[in-house]
Amino acid sequence: MSRRRGDGILPATALFRAELGGPAAGSPDGRDGPGRRAGRHLLSHLAVLEAEAIHIFREAAAVFDRPALLFSGGKDSLLLLRLAEKAFRPGRFPFPVLHVDTGHNFPEVLDFRDRRVAELGEELIVASVQASIDRGRVCEEPGPDPSRNRLQTVTLLDAIAEHGFDALFGGGRRDEEKARAKERIFSHRDAFGQWDPRNQRPELWSLYNGRLRKGEHMRVFPISNWTELDVWQYIAVERLEVPSIYFAHRRTVVRRGGLWLAVSDFIHPRDGEEVATRTVRYRTVGDMSCTGAVFSSARTVDEVIAEVAAARVTERGATRADDAFSEAAMEDRKREGYF
Repeated sequence: MSRRRGDGILPATALFRAELGGPAAGSPDGRDGPGRRAGRHLLSHLAVLEAEAIHIFREAAAVFDRPALLFSGGKDSLLLLRLAEKAFRPGRFPFPVLHVDTGHNFPEVLDFRDRRVAELGEELIVASVQASIDRGRVCEEPGPDPSRNRLQTVTLLDAIAEHGFDALFGGGRRDEEKARAKERIFSHRDAFGQWDPRNQRPELWSLYNGRLRKGEHMRVFPISNWTELDVWQYIAVERLEVPSIYFAHRRTVVRRGGLWLAVSDFIHPRDGEEVATRTVRYRTVGDMSCTGAVFSSARTVDEVIAEVAAARVTERGATRADDAFSEAAMEDRKREGYF
């Protein structure tokens, strides 16, 4: 089925109407009138989620002066790029794309990031954690194989101040983690970049309050109401390319802290740790030093969908060491300005 109309991208809404709609207009069962049943327009849940996300993108672009889209190269931020295309094409995005690079990213993901942004012809801004370390803004954590995940907050807030961003689109979803379940779609940050979960604004009837005082900014989450399964189903419908690490491949991994971490320049096996070469894939993309692999044979999007549908632990709960520091690790980081 064609997914393009002219030079534009055909919204999934139209696709799902065609595939799932009621009797066609003019048919005996679909024509309006006496004794006739009105034609039904059934939208799939994906079409409804897509329409909501496009509305959020356009609302934020109209409200804020200098937004940016956070892009890591992962599936959720890749989904944001596609939704932004549907919201603003055939014009350019009314915002740049921003990546906070820890220096410990998967090389496959960085290659994918650069290629995808180049294909779109959009502006990419890279904020470097290594540059923050070199300037003395943050310090590397002590000990062997330190993670830079928690250092990203300062780099992100510095990038916001440097470029004057007043809103950032993020790919956070409420099903990922309990702190994110508290998040509003327009999530307010104070002049220090901090999040106060007790001081968030109501969003009745999908009405969003974007008012800001000087120095404050907003985090905007267009896919808050999506689940991991929704994301993969949408990737299947849209035939989106994703980084290769999301599919099963052979990799040397080490067992540490209950996770299988990739052996790399940033993770070195220690005495007594189990090292093995296994067939794995990644459910989420993050710093190599804190993102665990899962054993999997899923090599296609359909196989990933079947695997995710049977999963009983969220992708962050199953694979992220940075969320295991404490029961409230994510909320503590978000209060400091984390994504």
